[in-house]
Amino acid sequence: MLTRRVFLGSLAGGLIAAPRDAEGQQAGKVYRVGILGEKASDPSEVRLWQVFRLGLRELGWIEGKNILIEDRWAEGNYARIPELAADLVRLRVDLIVTRGSIYVQGVKRATSSIPIVFTMHADPVGTGHVASLARPGGNITGLALLQTEINRKGLEILISVVPKAKRIAVLWNPDAPSHTPGLKALEESARTLQVQLQAVVARTGADLESAFSAMARAHARAVQVLAFGIYQAERQRLAELAIKYRLPTMFHERDHVEAGGLMSYGPDFGDLLRRAATYVDKILKGAKPGDLPIEQPTKFALVINLKTAKALGLTIPPSLLARADEVIQ
Repeated sequence: MLTRRVFLGSLAGGLIAAPRDAEGQQAGKVYRVGILGEKASDPSEVRLWQVFRLGLRELGWIEGKNILIEDRWAEGNYARIPELAADLVRLRVDLIVTRGSIYVQGVKRATSSIPIVFTMHADPVGTGHVASLARPGGNITGLALLQTEINRKGLEILISVVPKAKRIAVLWNPDAPSHTPGLKALEESARTLQVQLQAVVARTGADLESAFSAMARAHARAVQVLAFGIYQAERQRLAELAIKYRLPTMFHERDHVEAGGLMSYGPDFGDLLRRAATYVDKILKGAKPGDLPIEQPTKFALVINLKTAKALGLTIPPSLLARADEVIQ
């Protein structure tokens, strides 16, 4: 897990250390890389892309010297993704780096030739964005989340905190290509765990209040939130609503727990962004994206917020606290 101290230390070290030469570059060529991200105004988002830039620098790619980066931000308005992707294509960037399924879908429609590297795709095969993890084919590759396993594990952990719960809500967005297979996997697990799921849609931040109200009316006892850019950006609001409606929450990202959510279980997203830089390095040196196997997370963390647990009147089982990678007091 990338803590603030580790990140700042790494950043300082990266600025001091001399980067490796980017062997395989065309002499004198300055490559142009497009980034299509969520929100430039979100400190969490900015921090992740700083890690990506640091990863590039460590591989010998110096902004202004042998690489230029063009940033484009959806700012929570996913209707803009096709326009932003088309803008990067018009700039004739050599490669586009982006986030998950809803972004990849927009960029994929904009180009079938410019290489695309995704950093946190929940289900690239299930959405049809690539042929397989081992040989993605086409112009797309990157890092995938172990969505099925993460969701199932998250649901199991959530149930261990509210063992008497028979109805658990799932917050999702059907417009996110990866959410449909993700919800299906959760429904399969719910049958095994003998709980009923209530799928509740929230496409925008404005939908969150009504979504939580619907959960409460249906007597849900807890909420699992599928990973989604808008939910990440609205993490403070989500935490407040969970307290208001007294619903324990399970997220994928630590930032949600830091904002007041109860728990998160998921990969180290900073590690994924750093590893994404290696894909850019290989492709700019001549590798074909379709030949680069899609990698998956190797680092996971369970984070628990005890202050939130107290506010909800919950006692976290000692066995679960012992397993936690981080406990926020």
